[in-house]
Amino acid sequence: MKFTHFHVHSQYSILDGAASIPGLIDKALADGMPALSLTDHGNMFGAMEFVNAIGKLFYDTCRKKGIKPILGCEAYVARVSRFNKEKPIDRSGEHLIILAKNLKGYRNLVKLTSAAFVDGFYYRPRIDKELLEKHHEGLIISSACLGGEIDQKIMAGDLEGAEKAAQWYKDLLGDDYYLEVMRHPTTDPKQRAEIYDNQELCIREKRKIAQKLNIKIIATNDVHFLNAEDAEAHDLLICLNTRKDIDDPNRMRYTRQEWFKTTQEMVDLFPDLPEAIENTQEITEKVEIYELDSDPLMPVFPIPPELGTEEEYREKFTQEDLFNEFTRDEKGNVVLSEEEANKKIKKLGGYDRLYRIKLEADYLKELTMKGVTKRYGENPSPELMERIIFELHIMKTMGFPGYFLIVQDFIQAAREMGVIVGPGRGSAAGSAVAYCLGITNIDPVKYDLLFERFLNPDRISLPDIDVDFDDAGRQQVLEWVTQKYGADKVAHIVTFGSMAAKMAIKDVARVLKLDLAESNRLAKMVPEAPKMTLKKAYKENPDLEKEKNSPNPLISKTIQFAETLEGSVRQTGVHACGILISRDPLTDHIPIMPTEGESLMTTQYDGHFVEPIGLIKMDFLGLRTLSIIKTCLENIKKSKHITLDENEIPLDDEETFKLFSRGDTTGLFQFESPGMKKHLRALQPNRFEDLVAMNALYRPGPMEYIPQFIKRKHGEEPIEYDHPMMEPYLKDTYGITVYQEQVMLQSRALGNFTRGMSDTLRKAMGKKQFEMMAKLKGQFIEGCKNNPEFVKGAKENGKEVETLVDKIWGDWEAFASYAFNKSHSVCYAYIAYQTGFLKAHYPAEFMAANLSNNLSQIEKVTVFMDECKRMGLKVLAPDVNESDNDFTVNIHGDIRFGMAAIKGVGEAAVEKIIEEREKNGPYKDVFDFFERIDYKCVNKKTLENLIIAGGLDSFGFHRAQYIQPVDAVSTVLDTLVNFGQKNQKDSMNLQVSLFGGMEGYEVARPNIPHCEPWSDLEKSKREKELIGIYLTSHPLDSYKLEIKAMCTPLEELSGNMEAFREKDITIAGIIVNMRQGKTKKGNDFGILTIEDFSGTYELPFFGEDYIKYRNYFILETAIYIRGRVQTKKWSSDPTDLSFNIQSIDLLGVIGDNLIKSITLLVDIEQLNMETLNEINQQFIQSQHANNAEKHTEENTEVPLNFVLYDKSGNNVKMFSRSCKINRSRELYEYFENNDVIKMKIN
Repeated sequence: MKFTHFHVHSQYSILDGAASIPGLIDKALADGMPALSLTDHGNMFGAMEFVNAIGKLFYDTCRKKGIKPILGCEAYVARVSRFNKEKPIDRSGEHLIILAKNLKGYRNLVKLTSAAFVDGFYYRPRIDKELLEKHHEGLIISSACLGGEIDQKIMAGDLEGAEKAAQWYKDLLGDDYYLEVMRHPTTDPKQRAEIYDNQELCIREKRKIAQKLNIKIIATNDVHFLNAEDAEAHDLLICLNTRKDIDDPNRMRYTRQEWFKTTQEMVDLFPDLPEAIENTQEITEKVEIYELDSDPLMPVFPIPPELGTEEEYREKFTQEDLFNEFTRDEKGNVVLSEEEANKKIKKLGGYDRLYRIKLEADYLKELTMKGVTKRYGENPSPELMERIIFELHIMKTMGFPGYFLIVQDFIQAAREMGVIVGPGRGSAAGSAVAYCLGITNIDPVKYDLLFERFLNPDRISLPDIDVDFDDAGRQQVLEWVTQKYGADKVAHIVTFGSMAAKMAIKDVARVLKLDLAESNRLAKMVPEAPKMTLKKAYKENPDLEKEKNSPNPLISKTIQFAETLEGSVRQTGVHACGILISRDPLTDHIPIMPTEGESLMTTQYDGHFVEPIGLIKMDFLGLRTLSIIKTCLENIKKSKHITLDENEIPLDDEETFKLFSRGDTTGLFQFESPGMKKHLRALQPNRFEDLVAMNALYRPGPMEYIPQFIKRKHGEEPIEYDHPMMEPYLKDTYGITVYQEQVMLQSRALGNFTRGMSDTLRKAMGKKQFEMMAKLKGQFIEGCKNNPEFVKGAKENGKEVETLVDKIWGDWEAFASYAFNKSHSVCYAYIAYQTGFLKAHYPAEFMAANLSNNLSQIEKVTVFMDECKRMGLKVLAPDVNESDNDFTVNIHGDIRFGMAAIKGVGEAAVEKIIEEREKNGPYKDVFDFFERIDYKCVNKKTLENLIIAGGLDSFGFHRAQYIQPVDAVSTVLDTLVNFGQKNQKDSMNLQVSLFGGMEGYEVARPNIPHCEPWSDLEKSKREKELIGIYLTSHPLDSYKLEIKAMCTPLEELSGNMEAFREKDITIAGIIVNMRQGKTKKGNDFGILTIEDFSGTYELPFFGEDYIKYRNYFILETAIYIRGRVQTKKWSSDPTDLSFNIQSIDLLGVIGDNLIKSITLLVDIEQLNMETLNEINQQFIQSQHANNAEKHTEENTEVPLNFVLYDKSGNNVKMFSRSCKINRSRELYEYFENNDVIKMKIN
């Protein structure tokens, strides 16, 4: 007897189903089931994974066994209407199983599940009977579980209603409607009464209805997990979903019978109803195999009618004309057999579709030729035109001209809207047509970028153009595209967040109530690595696997259940950049759902499965660097009244290359890491190509070639080529193979490879396809042997042809492990160069833009603030007379903090303050300010935050004066607000008096009494609370260089404690938080949180440590701590590390205790007498004089040493016994900003 499950939930019934799709398929195959359905709750999230998984098994390994995929859904049917979202009666809806019988049924299923989310969502996605009447064709429907309408009415005693409901479905669907029966026997009295007894009741009544109405019965099992032993893990999943503990007596429970039962288990369950088993085979046979994959469903791009219409083209061109045009090469040569040519015509959609493609191709050609003139002039070279014609022909004969028209259209629109568009990204930059259309701004001819790296004529696949926009601009472009093509044809792409190894452990531990410390310990045993699984973790850390046999049953259960639940789908999300644009309404092909907070919909299928269906995916990326460039250009326009076009920046600017050569690349795209800065200083780049190469080389693998690259550039190592023919392709990189394109070009020149073959070689090398590599090697050897120029060059250099070919091929194979896409590298180097140019010529505007666009990342803001200081740029507090929303540059070239960046100061308030300032001039004084502001938008809290952040400092009163009390209930700020409001009110009355005779009078200005100003510490603390950083000063500023030289940054310690295992380190910071109390045993303890320039760190104190160090428990105290990183005393896990304190002292004495000497590191080639005299006069002679005068004070002199070095690596160490230097803030700051001499604290 054959059986098929028709009520099956996978992990895509999120946090309710625990069965993986591969697991379901494997078990169905093992049991010999002829088919398998998928009916997740209200959605089709897993449908395409399901179809593809079954398809792969069927066609690759299970052709003879065969298993039919049946797509479906367990829908929720609203009792009244899907639009009713108020009455509790329709809060959940009645369950219904819906299966797609054929392609028409699939499309109706898509319509139903889409409408359930878009129109009917109310706690759950719901449909209604009106929708079922409209979209029932091609569907098979069954009555579902106890939550279905028939069962609900039976259990309520409404037998007549149950029969009527069944009759409604029977009338609608005929023999495609079935009644489901289930049996979940259980020993639990409560569940037996609530579930099993009701199931038996429903079986009895359904049998009567079935007989009366001639409806067939099918047996199902409401599958939620794979095997019987997975019931407990599934129980935990339900706890996670409902946020309940495992021991909660009132939590939701299943019967534990809902596993994927075998055919025999189902037969044994229904010995009295064999027909219920047999009828499942009837459904299986009804379901057709249908194809979901499709050729690209290209949106129709509007062509100007003056060019022609499809109707005109049908009259103008015969089918023979189209056949010849689409099956021959760009020169008109026949390159395909008649059979191959006919296949190609069919693949493109037949002659009917070819007329449209030709029309789009002709318009694309017209736009491209205009672009050729713009980019290359009136007389482009024959070689260029040959390439353009070739590219256009490939685009046409692959059926993609519409794609390029769409992309160039929205990019042009973006630029017209003022959006910053990236120069290109990835292999698309290899297209000269894309360059002429303005899709990219990189000339592929100039930089030897290859079109077939983008579109291989030998490998038909959709083009993939990723486009970068500034962050705000991305949304503008998205809205424009939606408006042009229709909201029903554009959507985001869904992503699925799964339960990773660490999360699975933590989630299970929480539900089981495992001690939090134990939970964290187990989670920490999972290595930090991408795509880490428990299976991989066991191999890397065998101690974790041992925990499965822990004597603590909670621990062993945690690991056991985590294994089962790992990989479960936890939530849906939205792809960061993927967008679909469709020819037809999306619901003609795929299910959709709303996107939270947006009008644009989201697909129910993820990105892997939308393209095979034929939908066009495009990546709209928001790139922060482009936002920085945009903000910088706006700053330049405001401060210098210059309108700069970022695409017109010259690529040979001397100052820009000097900046890169100094390594002053903080804030520059892709070039700001310390390692990159070091290599740039050694390389001394003086041409754009050097930056392109460094971008490609600075990554694991090729990084080892950087020293060789630098030596060859400077002539310190000879540049050699294996063969003279290789020089044109390797000259720019000094004979070192850096890019994939170099291999592709050489394979053509040396081995006579075609364009397509060269790209196949690239792909085979990159993906280590050894069989293909062996085949291509043979072709390369033959090509070289048959190339007279190659043979001649080898002989002239005294080399054997085969030996030389083997050597070249071997080098390429080694290179394949780190090969990089030159198109990508050129594009990113171009953006880096743009940022470098802006920083070199407009430093204040550029740094202000960086600060504006990184306010949410405090560690970056700190880095940029330090960079501003190094560059000699002042960053000033907010000011109501100068600040805008964001950071700007004032007339003196200083950076002014933006008012909108202050917490609690909304954009509306800032806009009103700026609007009034621009309309009626700057605020003359504090009283003028309070008289003129709009109190509807600018409230007292806004004003208080502005004051604390320094926004009113320029009026001559310090911040404490505004906040000081004038009586028991009000402050000076209150009196100023009252003054301003009364003045505005009386001004209005005065205007009335001109017509009504009322007398006006001047409101007396309130007195602002003197008071003690806040200390620097208090001021900086309050600033940080409101603007996230210490702006005016940092409490640790006076110890900055000591901390930098002798202390480990707290962020580094907390982020990578393993690196400090068994090492003595020193940390320092200011106490920002503390907590003291008693443990459960009554012992005293305390916890300090300290903060340095990088972040915070929490230090616990127990027992003797607390008694020893509790005197330091004073907020805002600066301390330094010596300690050692070791395994925790009471932990059995060796990876469980802690920082054990050895000593604590006040930070003020760090210099006396730790600084032994100061060494100056001097670049001998840049040293001059002026610098030496300056150091001697400022820091040696003057300080000796000061010390002589202040001999009673504590001596802060330390020995001064020198290390002289040159660029070749030679150095001389010079120690002095008599020459000493006084430690001072001025000394530290002088050398912190000195490029010739660097200071090292010993």
